[in-house]
Amino acid sequence: MLPRLAVALALACAGLAAVPANAASTSRSASRQTTLADTSQPASNQRIKAAIHAYNGWLNQVKRRNDVVGLATAVVVDGHVRYERTMGYADAATGAHVEPYTVFRLASLSKAFATAMTGLLVQRGRLSWNSRLKDILPFFQLKDIDDTRNATVGDIAGQRIGLPRNSYDLRLEDHVPYTELVRQLYRIKPICNVGDCYSYQNVAFSMLGDVIHAKTGNFFDYEVGANLFHPLGMTTASYGRDGLEHSRSWAHPHRWSRHHWVPYEPKLDYYRVSPAAGVNASIRDMEQWLIAQMGYRPDVLSPALLKTLHAPGINTPSETWATPWRRARVHHAHYALGWRVYDYAGHTLIFHAGAVQGYRTEIAFLPDLHVGMIILWNCTDPVPGRLLPMFFDRVLGLPSVDWAHLDGKRLHH
Repeated sequence: MLPRLAVALALACAGLAAVPANAASTSRSASRQTTLADTSQPASNQRIKAAIHAYNGWLNQVKRRNDVVGLATAVVVDGHVRYERTMGYADAATGAHVEPYTVFRLASLSKAFATAMTGLLVQRGRLSWNSRLKDILPFFQLKDIDDTRNATVGDIAGQRIGLPRNSYDLRLEDHVPYTELVRQLYRIKPICNVGDCYSYQNVAFSMLGDVIHAKTGNFFDYEVGANLFHPLGMTTASYGRDGLEHSRSWAHPHRWSRHHWVPYEPKLDYYRVSPAAGVNASIRDMEQWLIAQMGYRPDVLSPALLKTLHAPGINTPSETWATPWRRARVHHAHYALGWRVYDYAGHTLIFHAGAVQGYRTEIAFLPDLHVGMIILWNCTDPVPGRLLPMFFDRVLGLPSVDWAHLDGKRLHH
């Protein structure tokens, strides 16, 4: 791993793109890309090089501190992979290393695939964001009759269904089937009327899968595979535990125990809500996904669809104070459709994070500067996620703050 990293870093710091191992595949992908219209000011190339150099150094510190067991990350600039690094173990017990094609659970990063697939059906005229759920899913029922009548596809995609936060997640973790839970939403007392407030959901959100099945006659995961994974060249992406464990290389979840990392078996619970948390993918897959989300694959995700998916929706004030870096940098926050939209020090940041039973993930990009990042890791230590704002601070020329506390005590001790 070290020789390839050294080459990647040297190229990045020289202002060139790091060349992935699958150069032929990347070239084919690049040949299909369409350059965006120059509607924004690109970030300084020198500043990006400095940010990548700093990020690589922070990762070295994370590795020395043993803060994570395994990690994969990439930086995309102007539609190209500028930096890629993998480190640590996919399985600490066997010594298997994380490689570029090692598959991780994406957790809630999965939601953007569900909303994108829904958006493709909207583009094709199969439904609209304002289509009423009750008209598509006869089983759908909320406690309030008017809410049941008025709730739309856009309301569940935009996390504004009005139920208490994470409704039925605990029952899902107690192994109650999704099909039973989603038919009992009427038992839950709402916190607001549909469309009036933000409230993050996994069970209710996953009705997008039912909507897609009802409108296509195909299973949700088949439609995502055919319309997103395959055309984007996401060759290792899959759904479900079987998809994860049948991968050539996959990252096991780990916990910290008695001064070392211990792998354990992935749990099935959140695989039962596939639209919310069911995708597995490698960093190579996610590079292609980020490139598409940043607008460089209009053959798959059109500019009009991306504009809809990324448009600020319901206000999410809690996101402006949830962590120290958000309190300092995020002035306004909204939920879009499977994405969060932040005003990050005066710049739009499209963002989402995920966490599920031994895995954490983050993806973000600055659309006006055409710079984005993905981080995947297979433990619950929060440090890698705190590197993300440190990187974007450098890109934007903001004062440097050690949001990850890299000089402090290791958090999992």
